[in-house]
Amino acid sequence: MAGTPGKSGPSEAGGSSALLTLRGAVFLGIGAMVGAGIFALLGEAGAIAGSAVWISFLAAGLVSLALGYAMAKMGTHYPSSGGLITYLIQGFGNGRLVGVAAWLGYLTAIVVVGAMVAVSFGEYASAMAVGDNNAAGWTKFFASVLVVVTTFLCIIGPRTIDRAQSVIVIALLAVFAIFVLVTLANLDTQLLAPSGYPSATAIVSSIALTFFAYLGFAVISFTGGDLQNPRRNMPRAMYLALGVTMVLYVAIALGVFGTLTVAQVVEFGPTAIAEAVRPTLGDAGFAAMAVAALLATASSVTATLYASEGLTSALAEVGQFPTWFGTTSRLGRHGGLWITTVATLLFVNVFDLGALASIGSAVSLAVFVLVGVAAIRLRETIAAHLSILLAGVLFSVVVLAFFAVDTYNNDQGAFWTMVILPVLALGLDTAWKRRSRAATHDSGEEEPHRA
Repeated sequence: MAGTPGKSGPSEAGGSSALLTLRGAVFLGIGAMVGAGIFALLGEAGAIAGSAVWISFLAAGLVSLALGYAMAKMGTHYPSSGGLITYLIQGFGNGRLVGVAAWLGYLTAIVVVGAMVAVSFGEYASAMAVGDNNAAGWTKFFASVLVVVTTFLCIIGPRTIDRAQSVIVIALLAVFAIFVLVTLANLDTQLLAPSGYPSATAIVSSIALTFFAYLGFAVISFTGGDLQNPRRNMPRAMYLALGVTMVLYVAIALGVFGTLTVAQVVEFGPTAIAEAVRPTLGDAGFAAMAVAALLATASSVTATLYASEGLTSALAEVGQFPTWFGTTSRLGRHGGLWITTVATLLFVNVFDLGALASIGSAVSLAVFVLVGVAAIRLRETIAAHLSILLAGVLFSVVVLAFFAVDTYNNDQGAFWTMVILPVLALGLDTAWKRRSRAATHDSGEEEPHRA
């Protein structure tokens, strides 16, 4: 079995060398999750699940908790900056499956999702700074500035990330608390009546969309190398971050769909949350929610880029990624972060991210399922309950199946893109492994064994 990649954290008695506190890890996870997803998804999910979206968010949260349980159990035994990739290696060996999953996870959960969230930041920032009639170039400009600034925050170090995320998340939660209090106090229960809910099939189909809003919880798995006493604090950080986020999402969904009709939510789209407080708080409330959107998206991009460095370094260390991504890169010890920054900027400025973002969510969920299967294989070692692990994996597979069928029926272009992404990941893995073997053969070195 391969060793644990990535730098190990002070796994026992919380040594003073640890750079990330429990609070920092919790806020990092909340900041990664409460990003563009909750703003962008309400309209899309409402078009499928109607006013039952709160059930979809609740179900997606429970799936995330089950998968988070698997990651937390793995993290207590294998604390590392390599996060979920470390867990896959422990469960399946350092072979082709991990290589393909690594490229898939990197391209979707890091680059595509990071770029999509940055673009959402750019849309809000350009609307506030330039006005509603701003050119698309301003959106890309502000998105690019955010990516560059957060990259330098990550280079400065975990302590800076800890402080920055704490400030942002506290401010964000304060704004959302006001939103929840205002909307729930003026709730129109008739708008939430079960008689207006769609079929159970429609609600299940929407879970793949709402899961996107929880996608950032995996970031916590990458804190193992920086977190104080990860064996104790990683499970706490995972459950606290997911619990707070799930309660927040359900309350927001109830507040929005209990204030606006489904048709209005679909029409307003990303600004539905802000529109929900306008009847009570007026333009000031709308502006406050716009600021919350800026905070949320900035926090999410920061957390995503922070996770990317631990991920790419671990993958380079075990030979799954080229050495350019590792700490010995010619680009410096932050080589993986620099490459991720350039790739994210490329997606921000060149590609249409709409379809790729939802597809990225589904592909990332598939990678999380693999982590769940790895945990099942190691359940005795990590002392995990089989029933919880099975529940997370099986329900995730059901959600993916519904999503695939719905996508095929309604957007075949997106469906085939979802098929092409694993093929692309397989191609990248094959090309890198062949080049690596050729270099090893030419140098006369013995090729390391891979399970």
